[in-house]
Amino acid sequence: MKTFLLLLFFPVALALKPEGINGDERVIGAISDCNTRVGKEERVAMDMAIQDFNKMHSQTFLMLRLKCSEHKPIKSALAARHLISKNKVEVILGPRSWEETSTVAEVSENYDVPILSFADSSPLRAAERWPFLIQAAAGTHIQMKAVANIIQSWGWRRVNVIYEDTDSAANGISPYLYGALQAVDVEISNLLPLPSFGNSSLLHEELGNLKKEQCRVFVVHTSLELATRVFGVAKEKKMMEKEYVWITTDSITSSVHSMNFSLISSMQGVVGVRNSFLETGPHFNSFSTRFYGIFGRKYPKEKHHEPGIFALQAYDAVRIVGLAMNEPTKSNGWQLLESILKTDFNGLSGNIRFKGKKLESATRFQIINIIGKHYRELGFWTENLGFSHTIDHGVYNLSMESLGDVIWPGLGGRSSAPRGWDLPTIENPLKIGVPNGSITNKFVKVDYDSSTDKYTFSGFSLDVFDETARHLKYSLQYKFVPFGGNYNDLVMKVQSKEFDAAVGDIAIISNRSKYVEFTHAHTETGLVMVVPILWHSSRAWLFVKPFTKAMWFLTFFINVFNGFVVWSIERNYCSELRGPVLNQIGTLLWLAFATLFSIKGEKLHSNLSRMATVVWLFVSLIITQSYTASLSSMLTVQNLEPKITNIETLKSNNALIGYSNLSFVRGYLEGPLGFKSSNIRNFTSTDEYAQALRSGAIAAAFLEVPVAKLFVAKYCKSFTIAGPTSLVGGYGFAFPKGSLLLPDIDEALLNVRENGVLKDLEQSLIASEQCVDIKSDNETASLSPQNFFVLFIITGVTSSTSLLIYYFRAKDRFENSSAQYKGIWIATTMVLNKLGYRRNRLSRKMSDVADSGESRIEVQLGRVDR
Repeated sequence: MKTFLLLLFFPVALALKPEGINGDERVIGAISDCNTRVGKEERVAMDMAIQDFNKMHSQTFLMLRLKCSEHKPIKSALAARHLISKNKVEVILGPRSWEETSTVAEVSENYDVPILSFADSSPLRAAERWPFLIQAAAGTHIQMKAVANIIQSWGWRRVNVIYEDTDSAANGISPYLYGALQAVDVEISNLLPLPSFGNSSLLHEELGNLKKEQCRVFVVHTSLELATRVFGVAKEKKMMEKEYVWITTDSITSSVHSMNFSLISSMQGVVGVRNSFLETGPHFNSFSTRFYGIFGRKYPKEKHHEPGIFALQAYDAVRIVGLAMNEPTKSNGWQLLESILKTDFNGLSGNIRFKGKKLESATRFQIINIIGKHYRELGFWTENLGFSHTIDHGVYNLSMESLGDVIWPGLGGRSSAPRGWDLPTIENPLKIGVPNGSITNKFVKVDYDSSTDKYTFSGFSLDVFDETARHLKYSLQYKFVPFGGNYNDLVMKVQSKEFDAAVGDIAIISNRSKYVEFTHAHTETGLVMVVPILWHSSRAWLFVKPFTKAMWFLTFFINVFNGFVVWSIERNYCSELRGPVLNQIGTLLWLAFATLFSIKGEKLHSNLSRMATVVWLFVSLIITQSYTASLSSMLTVQNLEPKITNIETLKSNNALIGYSNLSFVRGYLEGPLGFKSSNIRNFTSTDEYAQALRSGAIAAAFLEVPVAKLFVAKYCKSFTIAGPTSLVGGYGFAFPKGSLLLPDIDEALLNVRENGVLKDLEQSLIASEQCVDIKSDNETASLSPQNFFVLFIITGVTSSTSLLIYYFRAKDRFENSSAQYKGIWIATTMVLNKLGYRRNRLSRKMSDVADSGESRIEVQLGRVDR
């Protein structure tokens, strides 16, 4: 029966053969999804290509056999088997998905039939697995670079990627989009695979989850059918409004010419990337005009009849095969395969040249903006050159902004680019973790009010963050939340997004940077060694340091007073104690100080002066010995070297050291610095550090520079920073990897630093730490009058008593004396008046002497019992 039918229809086939064509008949097979717009364009284009080829070449007569697959891999495999075994095709064109292509390639491998696939991506080892498989559509990896450059142009740092959960789409996204985005420092926030036939409820759920995230930039890489449902749901969920960004790839954008109004209306503001082709020239114009008419007649229900890139690719594929079949001696599959791979011509879709069984990827793509009832052509992107307005000889720019205004979703008249991420709101503020247990409350302080059940937060680091937030270009809503764990746990909470950020005295170290990103440091970086200090003073004036100023003054006064007492009593017995006034003043001062060292007891004539001198000599002996001891101690201290000058000394002495158990320091001490674990002690406060250093429990404490500065400011006379600074740490604010806030926070923090606000906060921080040291343990305190209070009372009372006894014994024997003593007696009277012992008769006598102007006053001194 089959033989009969072939005999019956063979003459008909010959009748349909164009007149004048005597060449060999060659049959081409094609597999397409005939019910889609792409499948319809392919069918019309391939029929046109067959007709054009047959008209131009007489050696070969091409025939096309088309099978519909309905986008099902099993049907594609059956269609391939039927085309090869029944229709005797020598080559198969299509299909467009990798799932279908792989099944067709598996069938063709048994028959040595080349397959020209329209799938734009394939696994790396596909050519080795299926030797007759050829990728006849340009790859997607360069297209992904165009997408990444668009994102980079507007400063967006994170994107959500939505793709169809098929091997074709997955091969296009990974690794090409990953690599392209990584090259421009853009991270994928969410990667959402959607099934090809995902229902509305699934799309609502998945897009709803994405809407809850801050990222508002979306890249969509799906088939047109799935994209129609995705954008419909996105519009319903109000995700096509302001601050949202949608970018589509060629699989969607290349069909924009055929989209209906419903889909266009739900994609307003979308920026698309599509394969670029020359829409000028006589060949294209002829093809486009003919295609428009044929497509309209064949598919009258389609509203748009213009050809797209898929039609051009199908036309060029037929031409590729026809040219290969037209060459002589191409009778088997291997020879035909080799001939196809040697093809090199300029087709409607671009330059046709194969490399490694793949059509060379296009390097130029068109950028469009869907707006209104259709779309606008913004310009082009060319690999290694950038963006330009024209396709040939354009002026290139690395930023898409050079293409002019883009109409983004939401406000149709707005051309400024969206931020690309959603700001925290008052209802949903940024949740910032704050460490509740800092070694010093100067950086972070958390107080809890039980009456109101609320926390209050303060400290240098929090003040810096508040200032940084005020310098942002927008209002940032945030709230602080206390966290009681260690700092590494706090960082992990940020990494897991339980906290949106962490603020406090959090050191920037490599281990933490694996999980989060840090802002610029807002404090100095470094780890330093704090040790007890030895007090130092100016050596030029060191001799005055043993006594305080008050002590020196009182010592001088007592000396002069005791000298005056001895002079007053002894002057009648010693002629050298008499003479002119200036001479006697000099003698008095000399006697005041020489009594301490030179006058012997037997040279004094009066028991009263001896009594005063003996007591004063006893007191002065104690004072001079104390002065000598104190000065010696100070001189000894000046010559001592610091106990610890470097880290090696600590390690060689096997000394104990301290650190804060909340910080990263222990790992650094045990690692790079090489301290033994058994020699490391942890502390939780600066007071514990100070106590341990003073008691000798530890020889040194290792603190981060910001804490060390406060510690030294508080204990200003006891401890100092010694040894080299290890360049680690520095306090920064932690954000999740790829945080959209981080670039703005860094910029604002730089503004805070440059305008001097950070410096003012630092000065206020240091000034707030008052020195609590009265004296250092290493500092020898100066001696004050309080140290000799009793001795000064004893000598003062003794000398005063001796002078009073002498005065009262001498008052009754007062006679005229030499005028040169008038002034001395007046001075004596003034001293006694100060002591409350003024005598009326002595005053009258002195007044009489002064009035009479006598040249000499003679005072008879009675003999004093010895």
